[in-house]
Amino acid sequence: MKIIQISDTHFSPTKPHFNDNWDPIRQWIEEEQPDLVVHTGDLTVDGADLDEDLSFSMALLGELTVPVLVVPGNHDVGHMPGSHQPVDDLRLKRWRDFVGPDRFAKTIGDWLVIGVNSLLIGSGHAEEEAQLAWLSETLANRNGRRAVIFAHKPLFVDDPDEGDTGYWGAPPRQRREIIDLLTAHQVALFASGHLHWAWQGRLGVTQLVWAPPTSFIIDKLEREMPGSRLVGAAIHRLGQAVESELVSVAGATAHVLDEVIDEVYPRNITTAPVEAAQ
Repeated sequence: MKIIQISDTHFSPTKPHFNDNWDPIRQWIEEEQPDLVVHTGDLTVDGADLDEDLSFSMALLGELTVPVLVVPGNHDVGHMPGSHQPVDDLRLKRWRDFVGPDRFAKTIGDWLVIGVNSLLIGSGHAEEEAQLAWLSETLANRNGRRAVIFAHKPLFVDDPDEGDTGYWGAPPRQRREIIDLLTAHQVALFASGHLHWAWQGRLGVTQLVWAPPTSFIIDKLEREMPGSRLVGAAIHRLGQAVESELVSVAGATAHVLDEVIDEVYPRNITTAPVEAAQ
């Protein structure tokens, strides 16, 4: 089975800075003919507050002739408590009305493909514990199938035992809960986006992948992170093992957010530059 993962498209009908990358990405996906496309969030520039960003973005995804599953990013449903757009009931409802469920579990042959809403992790929202219980039950009832998990945010940036990285990854306690599930159920892959870096690593038996964005890279507005800056997608081939490839898609432009950030994500006293950048 071949899964193409795309992430961080940042589509918008009113801020079209990155929309031009969709045509080469879409054409490449059609040429590759995967069994499934998984979009790991930040589908929109501002779907967290704008209906039209979500409807516009879903219309673009609807141009694909292969099945597509989507999980939300912080620009789609909001982020941490205290941020200028915290995840809340209204934002979750908007996503579900325009896109669909914010988590999924799909059986394909010998594999179980899972998507989680990583913006609930550490949010304190009432649905956070419900999602964790669902994930635990879903893995426990996989009937011998191997599992892969897709999410917007990675669990950590530099080290699984690192402290709280706030915007970038999961808080330590919640991170440990999920890592324990990965270990207990020998999850083969945890694939995410969010950081606008492309990277592969391992955590025990679990392969870790940060898919490249389809939209933009960031220069001076964020610190150096593991991996490389590229614009494209990830291919995951699921067979006896998972083989992942990070792809720079021909024809896609590596836009630099630093050059247009105040047009796309205006910075102000309530939004730190690093948060606006992602």
